[in-house]
Amino acid sequence: MRIWTLAAWLLVLTASGCLSPRGDALPVHTYQLSMSADGGSDEGRPVSVDGPVLLVSLPQAEPGFETQRMVYVTRPFELEYYATNQWAESPARLFSPLLVQSAGRTGDWRTVVALPSSIRGDYRLDVAGFAVQQEFLQRPSRARMTLRSQLVDLKESRVVSTKTFEALAQAPSEDAYGGVLAANQATAAMLAQITSWLQSCVRHQPECNR
Repeated sequence: MRIWTLAAWLLVLTASGCLSPRGDALPVHTYQLSMSADGGSDEGRPVSVDGPVLLVSLPQAEPGFETQRMVYVTRPFELEYYATNQWAESPARLFSPLLVQSAGRTGDWRTVVALPSSIRGDYRLDVAGFAVQQEFLQRPSRARMTLRSQLVDLKESRVVSTKTFEALAQAPSEDAYGGVLAANQATAAMLAQITSWLQSCVRHQPECNR
């Protein structure tokens, strides 16, 4: 009688998804963000020997995006997550070294350093509200990346400029990998926008505050 009772409980747990035979587990696909839309790399300009030093804070994720799980949206305001597709780290952490590399390739800075660091900087770039999601609100689906940035002059202890950025890219297929490819296109576009804004700020151009 006890054997039959135990067997019945195991059947219920398995059917509800609490237990699953090891062989039934689906493989998890893990993805990276890239600086270029095709996964390649670009050469940068020579550094400015007399240029300022830029410190880059670790980007802070928007609530709901602090995880490695890949976010998709099928209706406004509701975040859903792919079950067997994930990022190698949270997207904000994946974006951080790309931002440092991209800013360092413009040639406007003597060096660009990720925080924390003991290096003294002239400016600090802060990023908050970082989010990337695949939206199935239209066809084809698309990836949307958003963030808020702030450039601080450390010598004068003042905010030089703040700006909100957004990048969109259409997915080539209606699945997670299509979302990954679109997210990388959005990443390339986002980096181009931020580095252009930083250039205008360090060169004291009016575009910095537009």
